[in-house]
Amino acid sequence: MQTSSLVPLRTTFQRLLEVICFILMVALAVVVVVGVGYRKFGASLVWYDEIASVLLAWVTYYGAALAALRGGHIAVHSLVEMMPPRMRLAAAIFAEVCVIAFFVLLAWMGFVVLEVLATDMLVSIPEISVMYTQSVIPIGAVLFIIAELIRLPEVLAQATKTPFRGEL
Repeated sequence: MQTSSLVPLRTTFQRLLEVICFILMVALAVVVVVGVGYRKFGASLVWYDEIASVLLAWVTYYGAALAALRGGHIAVHSLVEMMPPRMRLAAAIFAEVCVIAFFVLLAWMGFVVLEVLATDMLVSIPEISVMYTQSVIPIGAVLFIIAELIRLPEVLAQATKTPFRGEL
Protein backbone atom coordinates (compact mmCIF):
# COMPACT_ATOMS: atom_id res chain seq x y z
CA MET A 1 0.00 0.00 0.00
CA GLN A 2 1.52 3.30 -1.08
CA THR A 3 0.94 6.79 0.18
CA SER A 4 -0.82 8.56 -2.69
CA SER A 5 1.54 11.55 -2.49
CA LEU A 6 4.52 9.28 -3.15
CA VAL A 7 3.06 7.58 -6.23
CA PRO A 8 4.14 10.27 -8.75
CA LEU A 9 7.60 10.47 -7.15
CA ARG A 10 7.95 6.69 -7.17
CA THR A 11 6.78 6.42 -10.78
CA THR A 12 9.15 9.16 -11.95
CA PHE A 13 12.08 7.71 -10.00
CA GLN A 14 11.36 4.21 -11.32
CA ARG A 15 11.16 5.42 -14.92
CA LEU A 16 14.42 7.33 -14.50
CA LEU A 17 16.21 4.25 -13.15
CA GLU A 18 14.70 2.06 -15.88
CA VAL A 19 15.90 4.44 -18.60
CA ILE A 20 19.39 4.66 -17.08
CA CYS A 21 19.61 0.85 -16.77
CA PHE A 22 18.36 0.39 -20.31
CA ILE A 23 20.89 2.84 -21.74
CA LEU A 24 23.72 1.25 -19.75
CA MET A 25 22.74 -2.26 -20.85
CA VAL A 26 22.56 -1.22 -24.51
CA ALA A 27 25.92 0.55 -24.21
CA LEU A 28 27.44 -2.53 -22.56
CA ALA A 29 26.07 -4.81 -25.27
CA VAL A 30 27.36 -2.54 -28.04
CA VAL A 31 30.82 -2.23 -26.47
CA VAL A 32 31.12 -6.00 -26.01
CA VAL A 33 29.84 -6.84 -29.51
CA VAL A 34 32.13 -4.26 -31.13
CA GLY A 35 35.08 -5.44 -29.01
CA VAL A 36 34.48 -9.09 -29.86
CA GLY A 37 34.03 -8.20 -33.53
CA TYR A 38 37.31 -6.32 -33.65
CA ARG A 39 39.08 -9.14 -31.81
CA LYS A 40 37.64 -11.71 -34.24
CA PHE A 41 39.20 -9.82 -37.15
CA GLY A 42 42.57 -9.49 -35.42
CA ALA A 43 42.36 -5.83 -34.50
CA SER A 44 41.64 -5.94 -30.76
CA LEU A 45 40.51 -2.67 -29.18
CA VAL A 46 42.66 -1.63 -26.24
CA TRP A 47 39.84 -0.02 -24.28
CA TYR A 48 36.84 -2.29 -24.59
CA ASP A 49 37.56 -4.63 -21.63
CA GLU A 50 37.99 -1.76 -19.21
CA ILE A 51 34.95 0.14 -20.46
CA ALA A 52 32.83 -3.02 -20.38
CA SER A 53 33.87 -3.59 -16.75
CA VAL A 54 32.92 -0.04 -15.82
CA LEU A 55 29.56 -0.33 -17.58
CA LEU A 56 28.86 -3.63 -15.82
CA ALA A 57 29.54 -2.00 -12.43
CA TRP A 58 27.24 0.88 -13.33
CA VAL A 59 24.45 -1.47 -14.41
CA THR A 60 24.87 -3.31 -11.11
CA TYR A 61 24.58 -0.20 -8.92
CA TYR A 62 21.72 1.43 -10.82
CA GLY A 63 19.96 -1.93 -11.13
CA ALA A 64 20.30 -2.49 -7.38
CA ALA A 65 18.56 0.83 -6.73
CA LEU A 66 15.78 -0.16 -9.13
CA ALA A 67 15.42 -3.54 -7.41
CA ALA A 68 15.25 -1.79 -4.03
CA LEU A 69 12.46 0.44 -5.29
CA ARG A 70 10.54 -2.63 -6.47
CA GLY A 71 11.22 -4.55 -3.24
CA GLY A 72 13.17 -7.13 -5.17
CA HIS A 73 16.06 -7.76 -2.79
CA ILE A 74 16.44 -10.87 -0.67
CA ALA A 75 14.23 -10.90 2.41
CA VAL A 76 12.59 -13.45 4.69
CA HIS A 77 9.02 -12.16 4.70
CA SER A 78 7.47 -15.29 6.16
CA LEU A 79 9.73 -15.09 9.23
CA VAL A 80 8.67 -11.50 9.86
CA GLU A 81 5.01 -12.33 9.20
CA MET A 82 5.09 -15.00 11.93
CA MET A 83 6.02 -12.40 14.54
CA PRO A 84 3.44 -10.65 16.70
CA PRO A 85 2.31 -7.29 15.21
CA ARG A 86 4.54 -5.10 17.40
CA MET A 87 7.58 -7.25 16.71
CA ARG A 88 6.84 -7.23 12.96
CA LEU A 89 6.81 -3.45 12.93
CA ALA A 90 9.96 -3.28 15.06
CA ALA A 91 11.71 -5.84 12.83
CA ALA A 92 10.72 -3.93 9.69
CA ILE A 93 11.94 -0.64 11.14
CA PHE A 94 15.19 -2.24 12.35
CA ALA A 95 15.82 -3.79 8.93
CA GLU A 96 15.19 -0.51 7.12
CA VAL A 97 17.42 1.41 9.54
CA CYS A 98 20.22 -1.15 9.02
CA VAL A 99 19.91 -1.01 5.22
CA ILE A 100 19.80 2.78 5.09
CA ALA A 101 22.69 3.08 7.57
CA PHE A 102 24.78 0.71 5.45
CA PHE A 103 24.15 2.74 2.30
CA VAL A 104 24.82 6.04 4.10
CA LEU A 105 28.19 4.57 5.11
CA LEU A 106 28.78 3.29 1.57
CA ALA A 107 27.95 6.71 0.09
CA TRP A 108 30.21 8.47 2.56
CA MET A 109 33.11 6.09 1.99
CA GLY A 110 32.45 6.26 -1.76
CA PHE A 111 32.98 10.03 -1.66
CA VAL A 112 36.16 9.54 0.40
CA VAL A 113 37.47 7.07 -2.17
CA LEU A 114 36.69 9.50 -5.00
CA GLU A 115 39.06 12.01 -3.44
CA VAL A 116 41.79 9.36 -3.30
CA LEU A 117 41.19 8.42 -6.95
CA ALA A 118 41.13 12.02 -8.21
CA THR A 119 44.58 11.74 -9.78
CA ASP A 120 44.25 8.19 -11.17
CA MET A 121 43.37 7.63 -14.82
CA LEU A 122 42.03 4.65 -16.72
CA VAL A 123 44.76 2.41 -18.07
CA SER A 124 43.38 2.10 -21.59
CA ILE A 125 42.01 5.65 -21.90
CA PRO A 126 44.27 7.90 -19.81
CA GLU A 127 42.14 10.94 -20.61
CA ILE A 128 39.36 9.61 -18.31
CA SER A 129 39.76 9.86 -14.54
CA VAL A 130 39.02 6.79 -12.45
CA MET A 131 37.14 9.19 -10.20
CA TYR A 132 34.41 9.49 -12.84
CA THR A 133 34.11 5.76 -13.37
CA GLN A 134 33.96 5.05 -9.62
CA SER A 135 31.46 7.84 -8.93
CA VAL A 136 28.79 5.18 -9.33
CA ILE A 137 29.51 3.98 -5.78
CA PRO A 138 28.27 7.05 -3.91
CA ILE A 139 25.67 7.83 -6.57
CA GLY A 140 24.31 4.28 -6.47
CA ALA A 141 24.25 4.35 -2.66
CA VAL A 142 22.28 7.60 -2.61
CA LEU A 143 19.85 6.23 -5.20
CA PHE A 144 19.40 3.09 -3.07
CA ILE A 145 18.65 5.26 -0.01
CA ILE A 146 16.08 7.26 -1.98
CA ALA A 147 14.46 4.01 -3.16
CA GLU A 148 14.29 2.67 0.39
CA LEU A 149 12.77 5.91 1.69
CA ILE A 150 10.16 5.95 -1.08
CA ARG A 151 9.26 2.32 -0.26
CA LEU A 152 9.26 2.87 3.52
CA PRO A 153 5.50 3.57 3.89
CA GLU A 154 4.77 0.39 1.93
CA VAL A 155 7.14 -1.65 4.09
CA LEU A 156 5.62 -0.30 7.30
CA ALA A 157 2.07 -0.92 6.06
CA GLN A 158 3.04 -4.49 5.12
CA ALA A 159 4.49 -5.03 8.60
CA THR A 160 1.19 -4.08 10.24
CA LYS A 161 -0.96 -6.29 7.99
CA THR A 162 -2.78 -9.42 9.09
CA PRO A 163 -0.38 -11.92 10.63
CA PHE A 164 0.86 -15.05 8.93
CA ARG A 165 -1.73 -17.84 9.14
CA GLY A 166 0.73 -19.98 11.13
CA GLU A 167 0.65 -17.51 14.03
CA LEU A 168 -1.24 -18.62 17.15
